[in-house]
Amino acid sequence: MIVTDKITDRRELILDTALRLFTDRGYFNTSVRDIQKEATVSTGSIYHHFENKEAIAKALLAQIESTMVDEIDLIMEATPSAHDRCKAVLKYLFEATENNRDAMHYMLHAKHNEFISNEGPICTSRPFSLMKTIIVEGIRKGEVRNLTPEIVAVNIFGGAIRLICLRIDGVVDKPLPMYLEEFWECTCYGITA
Repeated sequence: MIVTDKITDRRELILDTALRLFTDRGYFNTSVRDIQKEATVSTGSIYHHFENKEAIAKALLAQIESTMVDEIDLIMEATPSAHDRCKAVLKYLFEATENNRDAMHYMLHAKHNEFISNEGPICTSRPFSLMKTIIVEGIRKGEVRNLTPEIVAVNIFGGAIRLICLRIDGVVDKPLPMYLEEFWECTCYGITA
């Protein structure tokens, strides 16, 4: 059991280091050697866990997406209305930006399809599909205006994502949760049935 924990810890160390370096330097300006040096692990250890740098990038994206999916699933289970779900997802995204800026940066700023084979645009990822599902269910229940789901999703989440990017880039100074109520008030009027 201890060996498994060390292996898992080493894999997480490699991923955490890669995330930091990919965020600070960019994917193309980070080598496996850079990750190895920063993580203070052997090159063999990296290749034991990952086939190449692209596999590291793919594992990072999968890990971040999985965390987001888990959180959105919990929100969907605990929150009955589309409005409350959307607001809760926005709250989660704003808090995630403050608590794990590198992960949000990697999720939203990186152009994954430039360095991960067969990777679609981020808006087709599972977290964004769940957000659209919330909208579709809200339209079906009459809670959300009967508009094209993609338009409603962009209205709700597109602006939030732009605000997150502005925070990551240092344009927005205050923590995003401080803007949740104001942001939601602006958004809610556009979608309420």
